Amino acid sequence: MKKLFRKHLPDADSVRANRLVAMFGSLLRHPNLWHLNRDSVAGAVAIGLFAGLVPGPLQMLAALLLAIPLRRNLPVALLMTFYTNPFTIVPLYLLAYGYGSLLLGVNHAPPEHEPFVMDWADWVGSFQALVDWSLALGKPLLVGLVALALTLAALGYVAVQLGWRIYVRLAWRARQRRRNGQA
Repeated sequence: MKKLFRKHLPDADSVRANRLVAMFGSLLRHPNLWHLNRDSVAGAVAIGLFAGLVPGPLQMLAALLLAIPLRRNLPVALLMTFYTNPFTIVPLYLLAYGYGSLLLGVNHAPPEHEPFVMDWADWVGSFQALVDWSLALGKPLLVGLVALALTLAALGYVAVQLGWRIYVRLAWRARQRRRNGQA
């Protein structure tokens, strides 16, 4: 698993050498920001899943601002925010609205509002339309976004912790079998 991550994630020194990143200096020196260990990766997945539901184009900034002080793997946290994109954001927001409605005890459908449609030729107009659409959904959406972000973060953290443990146990058993000549 580490080999797969190492193959696709950038080297810490090459990232820190970038002139835009260099201005952050010592903030990016902590080893957990770059090392692939169970706790750092699990925390980074949780951060990325949480930050992915931050409205607007601020997901990566939110992941960065959470990963650095919490000292979790920075590239993994940033990468995990990509689960939200123009194709998934509307279904996720509708899910969040439903979750918020359930938590608030609201039993009605979303208010009648012109549905959000992405216009690939007008990014600014599309972003404004998404904001207008989101505001029309109101309090259930706000509560639902926070609740869904926390739920996804918790589920992601637990899934990585369990998956990592299972992977390590299976690797140990395979190594033990090889040592005993049972390969």
